[in-house]
Amino acid sequence: VPMEETTAQPGQSCWANLPEISLARVFWWLGDRDRAHAALVCRHWNQVMMSPALWKCRAFVFCGRPSKSRRSEFESALWYARKFGKYLEELEIRFVNPYSSFLARKFQVTMRTFMARLGNDNNRLRLLTIQHLDLDRVVWRNNIKNAFIKSLKFFLRRQSKSLEYVNLKGARLNIEQGCSILSSLSYLKNNSSVSELNIEDFFSHHLAVYANPLFCETLATFQNLVILSLNYNCISDDFLDTLCEHCSHTLRTIDIKCHIHDPHGQVVWGMSWAKLNKKIPNLKVNFYFDRVIKNDSLTRILIAEIPIRSISLRNCFFSDGDWTMKPTLTDLIPSYRHTLQRLTLEFNNRQESVENELLQLVLLCEKLYFLKLWAFINITFIEKLLEYRQHGKTILRTLKVRILTKKLLLNKEHQTYFNNYKNFPERLWYSLMYFTDESAFPII
Repeated sequence: VPMEETTAQPGQSCWANLPEISLARVFWWLGDRDRAHAALVCRHWNQVMMSPALWKCRAFVFCGRPSKSRRSEFESALWYARKFGKYLEELEIRFVNPYSSFLARKFQVTMRTFMARLGNDNNRLRLLTIQHLDLDRVVWRNNIKNAFIKSLKFFLRRQSKSLEYVNLKGARLNIEQGCSILSSLSYLKNNSSVSELNIEDFFSHHLAVYANPLFCETLATFQNLVILSLNYNCISDDFLDTLCEHCSHTLRTIDIKCHIHDPHGQVVWGMSWAKLNKKIPNLKVNFYFDRVIKNDSLTRILIAEIPIRSISLRNCFFSDGDWTMKPTLTDLIPSYRHTLQRLTLEFNNRQESVENELLQLVLLCEKLYFLKLWAFINITFIEKLLEYRQHGKTILRTLKVRILTKKLLLNKEHQTYFNNYKNFPERLWYSLMYFTDESAFPII
């Protein structure tokens, strides 16, 4: 339809009378093709379609397998960069399950052109997310991977002045490659403006990043960090000293993931954590353990001087006849009873009952308001916990549990019991899931 100057006439469609802010909100939900068609309706619609607010946020999902429906995503990204790249403020890029080196190469070539165009036209990009590239996979041949890293470093150098949030989770690089990419964020003035940095799983498995001084040297250029997410294989005394020296005036939260395949046997002294905590009194440290659940491993990591606010222990399928969860619940976690606010526990306790230990833990942790529990527990545990909450013995506000029972539904007595607790002034939420086979452990 050719564009014409239109004015609303009596009896004309109400679309002609919509204010620009309302029309822009409608256009926000349209895809690229529909937006292009809408821009041809009239001059007014075309003018609204050029509004920067419509184009400042974008997520590109590139499918790693051949698909007719996804065929145009590569072309769409390039069209977007040419047409509206100068308006972009928030960008997310995902390359899902690359199927072959051919598709990895196609992605790399597209990103080279896309980032080159964006680097030339854009000076307002604030948020950048490129997650789960898994560059250590076989489909990323060395020449393809090196070419992509080169393009990414050049792009980050151009955008380093404006970037505030960078998420490179799951890149899987070696230490030299990873540090060279991070250094690009402080290329222009040797001081990165990034306030939130996510480098969880940024380095490949099995790498002892803490033993390489290059990582601390690189991190020293990030002097405006507020939130930092990374793996425990990056933590060392030198790392904590670096944070204390360069980020103490801004840093507020550290999220740490400890993976079973990452080295996590290094010794980090409590005095280093105490020094950092003294320098940053309001520091929050959150730990996520992936299949690291034995008490001797946890004891080396969770030392009393760490200002922990959240702990997540996840290992549903771990099974060891000599393993017990009780020391962790009775001796280790209570060390943080004055600071712990969120606790997630997912473990296979078919060999032992831990209800009493869990109840005592909830009573001890005076600031605990969130509990997620995927384990074998009795319905009486939930009843007791709800009673504690009703009588003000705990401030628990969110409870997520999974209950194993031979019945598909709770009996009427239990249903009535739970219904009686639905009218709290601050409702205590809970989710219940039921399983009929006791031999099968619940799957998340």
